Amino acid sequence: MSFLTRFSLRNAVAVFIMSFLLILGGLFAFSKLKVDLLPNIEFPQLTLQIFYPGAAPQDINEQVTEKLETNLKGIEGVKKIQSSSYENFSTINLEFPFSTSLDDAEETVNNIIKETDLPDIAEISVNRLSFGAFPIFNISLFAEGKEDLQQLLQDEIVPEMNKIPGINNVSVGGFTEEILQITVDQEKASAAGLSLDQIKEQVNEKQLSFPAGSINDNDIVVPIRVQEKIEVKRELENIVLKSKMAPNSPAVKLSDIAKIEEITDKPEITRFDLQDSFSMAVTKQQDANTVEIAGKVLAILDKYDDQLEYKIGFDSAEGIEKSVNTLVKEGLLGALFASIAVLVFLRNFRATIIAIVSIPLSLLVSSIFLYQLDISLNIMTLGGMAVAVGRVVDDSIVVIENIFRRVRREKTGMTNELIQDSTKEILKAITSSTITSVVVFLPLGFVGGITGEFFLPFALTIIFSLLTSLIVSITIVPILAKFSFKKVPKEEKEGPLQRIYEKIIKWSLQRKGVIIGLSILTLVGSSALVPGLGFTFIPNEEQKLLVATVQLPAATSLDRTNEISLQVEKMFDKKKEIKEIKEVTAGIGSRDFETGIKRQNQANYFLSLEDKVKVSNFIKELEKEMEGIVLKEEPAAKLGVQEQSTGGPPSNNNVNINLYSTNLQDLQKAAENVENYMKEQKDLKYISNNFSEKQKQIIVDIDSEKTSKLGISGYQLLGTISDTTKPVTIGNLVLDGEENTVLLSYDKQTASIDELKKLTIFSAQGPVPITELAKIEEIEEFTSIQKLDGKVFAQISATIDSNDIRSVSQRVIEGVKTDVDIPKDVTFEGGGGSDETVETFTQLGLAMVIAIGLVYLTMLITFGKARIPFIILSSLIFVPIGSLLGLFIAREPMSVSVMIGLLMLIGIVTTNAIVLVDRIGQNREQKNMPIREALIEAGKTRLRPILMTAFATIAALIPLALTTSSGTLISKGLAITVIGGLTSSTLLTLVLVPVIYELFFFKQSKKELTNK
Repeated sequence: MSFLTRFSLRNAVAVFIMSFLLILGGLFAFSKLKVDLLPNIEFPQLTLQIFYPGAAPQDINEQVTEKLETNLKGIEGVKKIQSSSYENFSTINLEFPFSTSLDDAEETVNNIIKETDLPDIAEISVNRLSFGAFPIFNISLFAEGKEDLQQLLQDEIVPEMNKIPGINNVSVGGFTEEILQITVDQEKASAAGLSLDQIKEQVNEKQLSFPAGSINDNDIVVPIRVQEKIEVKRELENIVLKSKMAPNSPAVKLSDIAKIEEITDKPEITRFDLQDSFSMAVTKQQDANTVEIAGKVLAILDKYDDQLEYKIGFDSAEGIEKSVNTLVKEGLLGALFASIAVLVFLRNFRATIIAIVSIPLSLLVSSIFLYQLDISLNIMTLGGMAVAVGRVVDDSIVVIENIFRRVRREKTGMTNELIQDSTKEILKAITSSTITSVVVFLPLGFVGGITGEFFLPFALTIIFSLLTSLIVSITIVPILAKFSFKKVPKEEKEGPLQRIYEKIIKWSLQRKGVIIGLSILTLVGSSALVPGLGFTFIPNEEQKLLVATVQLPAATSLDRTNEISLQVEKMFDKKKEIKEIKEVTAGIGSRDFETGIKRQNQANYFLSLEDKVKVSNFIKELEKEMEGIVLKEEPAAKLGVQEQSTGGPPSNNNVNINLYSTNLQDLQKAAENVENYMKEQKDLKYISNNFSEKQKQIIVDIDSEKTSKLGISGYQLLGTISDTTKPVTIGNLVLDGEENTVLLSYDKQTASIDELKKLTIFSAQGPVPITELAKIEEIEEFTSIQKLDGKVFAQISATIDSNDIRSVSQRVIEGVKTDVDIPKDVTFEGGGGSDETVETFTQLGLAMVIAIGLVYLTMLITFGKARIPFIILSSLIFVPIGSLLGLFIAREPMSVSVMIGLLMLIGIVTTNAIVLVDRIGQNREQKNMPIREALIEAGKTRLRPILMTAFATIAALIPLALTTSSGTLISKGLAITVIGGLTSSTLLTLVLVPVIYELFFFKQSKKELTNK
């Protein structure tokens, strides 16, 4: 690659122009990168949402869920099938390996749905899950003055937002619905022999519009359409109704037996800080720019600032900008610290500027690659840039230091030949060291699942930056050196540092056994720190946004839920007064955070906390106060408070207990016992039990023989009962120029089993009491059925409030086995994030072994000798000393980010050893020095560049290691690992590598020393 240096020196202007164009291209690409919190990863999951109106959990499970599950099991590659069947709806979640083509899988699922014999009225949708599927906004909206905000939102604002490129959906809660209510007098309707179903049918018969052929008029075909319409309210009132079941009953007008009026219905209640509001949730498409979309959404709202006011309860864009700004700031601080480290060693301002020019160039060029690959600017790519800052100056440092040293020693001054020779002298060292730093990331392909996908953008950012820095160091750096150093100070004598190092290396070479023994002892000692560190997937990061949920018994009305919610919200409001809670967004009857289904018995809250609040303590205190309010009113209620998930990679900081049984009573008892046990554990939080509560149900068991004799169908009984218990929807009618949703109901609703038994059914022989046709009884049934891979199960989950995930998981699982009463026909299975963490650590360990093998192969090709790579790799053995000590001091657990840091160190640490060993080889091959003399000279010559590169990397990572900011904890563990490992390995490289080198060439060294 020395031809690049020659080309650059001969065509300096062209190289500068190309560099300028790359800088412009990099700035353009950087400005166009999508900004998001996390890499855009599509989870290999498909979710089927089934809506089956009127079906009980048992019915929807038997008629829909089970049939689909049986057929879906046959899909190639499906890992897990989990289903939940509720009243009216069910969900089926399919999980696949990350290598699966979701397009193909989705097509297969859709084909299976078409081929499965399902009820006609069952509606099924298939959805995917990605980081982008989570809402980016929750905004509360208020009208200014007497403005009709609902109309404004429906007609103008929401349609305008839906036009924003990248918007997936804009939904607004809290809307009211204008309904035309037809309230039928039940006694008058019964006297006329009319049911609600008959009234609905006869009203719809007045809405007629059908083609009736055509006629020929002078060779022109004129179509004929027969129609009948109800266009004004008066026409609706005057519809004449006649009973089909009781032909002798007199005909009546609708207005004679019913009252028709316009009413307002509000199926969902939303508030912000106790003030009624509309609640807007915005989701983006998977590959859209979160920050850009957020800005456009707010810009639209600001256009209507004279008509509305808004408050933001949840804003992911703000968190993204905060995390991005933090990482940019720490990256810039890292660049500054690295520059200072270089300046301290070079003690020349111009040389320092030349050395650090690779930082902006490398990062901007890497931005071009990221832009072309459609990778967003997120905490992983920015973390990669922040980590790369210290490493990209290494090659430039070695080049400029070597040029600087050679120029001061030579009398010819700064010439092209001298610059070329100086660059060529260390070209092999910097090329092989950069390649080794790059190849260590290749084995990440062996790390499957979310970890491999999540860290891929991080690895690519560093790879692009390092390869660019190599090109910069052998092209631009030599040119800048040529034009910057017209006058070069005389060569300095050996400094005190070099003299001290010479004494240390001579002493060490005389006492190889002592050095190796001390190194091994230190390594063993540091290994003793591992059990005290703990193991976790990704360190817990405290969130200042909480999600609280209150779930009342399944049959609870919206009004009752709202009544209790108001008491809870008033308690939250008192927390505002003492500066603990900033804002509260409440949704009553709104969508459930997990299933997306609206439940009138549930209230959800977003709680934004003040910065000073200690979240873990506050959650415990808040739960107690909520329990004091809610359980007093509804003892069977469930409630919970937890930190809002960022939608990032699974933390795997959870433990799951799965219980299986076909005996639902025993399964419920076992689940309750396990839940109570887990609540007693101090290092567990957010305990959840997916096994549902029981709910009273009334079963009407039809006697088929009796109904057949009377000519009554089961559907007739169903219709009669439905008429008295819930409104009948006629549909939409355009009356007086306005479209109305029309509901039909009796003036008296059946409210008890006794009233239900008093119902009569019309037959050809006259009215018949329902009790003569069916047995009516009250039972208790479960409100949902949960299944995993086709087996009914209960899952009790908890988040582990500790950094030692593995030991806590094992203790909890063992405790459930030994200390919890589980019925005999209930089988037990423990697991959770600990299993996935161990698997990921194993994969990363394998990746490290492969990385070491690739590094060996790279060095074997570079140096052409089998022994030299082993000498260089010896520096890796003692990397854990500093890394483990650093983690212990910083109280950081072993995590995936730490493992990635250790993987990086394989490339970084070997760089220093390569620079040293390359010089030793030059001394022996080109200058014919004895081994001992070659070792000492190489050590003194390469001491400064080795220390400079190491300290530049360490200095650049200090801001990341010291950070406490949200969104940077993934980088923090990595930074501490690299700083500690690089510090210990650098010091050991300078002493241990010469010792190992002489041992590998023991016979020749001994012969040379004897002859001397």
